[in-house]
Amino acid sequence: MKVIQWISSQAEHKPAWLLLFLSALGLFSTALYFQHVNGLQPCIMCIYQRTAVISIMLSALLVLIVNNGVTRMLAFAGWIVASVWGFMIAQEQYEIIHSFSLFSRCGIVPNFPEFMPLHEWLPPIFEAKGDCLDDGWRMFGLGMPEWMMVIFGVYTTVFVIVFGSRILDKKPF
Repeated sequence: MKVIQWISSQAEHKPAWLLLFLSALGLFSTALYFQHVNGLQPCIMCIYQRTAVISIMLSALLVLIVNNGVTRMLAFAGWIVASVWGFMIAQEQYEIIHSFSLFSRCGIVPNFPEFMPLHEWLPPIFEAKGDCLDDGWRMFGLGMPEWMMVIFGVYTTVFVIVFGSRILDKKPF
């Protein structure tokens, strides 16, 4: 029970949220490095996954700016929604690549809300120039979609552990 209480208490302290923020910032920075230095152009699925990582980063930043029950509740909601959505997009990209269908394609223009056309506001970050079927980059036998499934799976697992400990410890947010 002490482990649950310790994990639960970490959600009330900024260093835990800083770790979440820095992990997402590291992933975002890596994506930009791959794009602008290595020349790996992101496809639309990559842009959506990048948006999910940025959402996790912004969720953590919210608590770093103002740490109270309301901001933690909003950050928890943003964290889990972005983690699950990112996993689903990465899984969909994996299925597109490995479906071996001649008709498997994905769009070019991201489907952002009309009031927030990120691909028009910040094209160096949100413009999709790559092909979803391009699976050239690999590390330890896994391609980009597989690595992103692992990463979003870890984010989701950590969320379940932290949020579950909050519930078991009967702590308000």
